[in-house]
Order: sequence, then structure tokens, then C-alpha cells
Amino acid sequence: MIIREATQADFQFIWPIFREVAEAGDTYAFSTNTDEQLALQIWLDTPRKTFVAVEGSQVVGTYYLKTNHSGPGAHVCNCGYMVAQDYQGKGLATAMCEHSQVIAKELGYKAMQFNFVASTNTGAVRLWHKLGFQTVGQLPKAFEHPSLGYVDALVMYKWL
Repeated sequence: MIIREATQADFQFIWPIFREVAEAGDTYAFSTNTDEQLALQIWLDTPRKTFVAVEGSQVVGTYYLKTNHSGPGAHVCNCGYMVAQDYQGKGLATAMCEHSQVIAKELGYKAMQFNFVASTNTGAVRLWHKLGFQTVGQLPKAFEHPSLGYVDALVMYKWL
């Protein structure tokens, strides 16, 4: 597997992954009916950089990296990661998160923050903790899970 910077042409491969994750509504605070044009803006146009994980010739995961806040907070970045369903549980999120931290440092960021991690996304929470992120905030009932109702959202942070 290789991780490389995404191009506009890659969005045709990113879109099915994005749609699948957004439609599930259980990990990201995106509308479950986010359309392709808005997804392109969110995932490829707005971030500072977007990457794809490629296995053979297939895009199997993707992540974006962007500045979390401007001004005095511009040294903190934010990332979002998505993995195709067939590739979940195979270490891809770990590889992308590790890659994103290297890229973040190269771009001059000093820290990485995840703003809104659903507390029920236990695999991600466990992984982020394993990779050195701390839970620094808990937003009670801030995430509306499709089957569990209102659950907490976590703010997670790592000084790079």
C-alpha cells in the first residue's frame, strides 16, 4: 500500500468511500445525504492537503489535513480519515494517521486536534489513544448517532 497526495481526478475514487461513511451517520458529523459536490468541497477543495491510500490500483482510504484555526491557533492542524469498508481493521487508519503526523510536521504544524470524535466510535478512540492522542474534552450528547441517539463527542489532541 502507498499513501500519496490526492489529485482532483482521485475524487471519483474518494467519493464512494465518503458517501458510504457519511450515509452511515455513525462516525462523522456530515449530513447523511451529503451530495458529491459538497463532499468534493469538504474533502478535497477546502483542506490544505488530501491524501489517498492505494492498494494496487484501488483507492482504499483517504485523509485530509487542514489548519484547525487561523491566527494564534494556526500551528494546530486537523485531520479526517476514511477507510473503505472492505479494508477496515487492516491497519490502514493507523498508517494514514502516522503518515499525517509526518506531513503535519513537514508543513510546520506543532499539534493535531480531532474536534468531534463520536464516543461510540470505539475503534477510532482506541487507535487515537494508542497513537498518543489525549482526550482533552468531552461534549455531552453532542453527536446524534442514528441508532443510539445522543452520545458524547470527544476532542482529542496531540502535541507533535
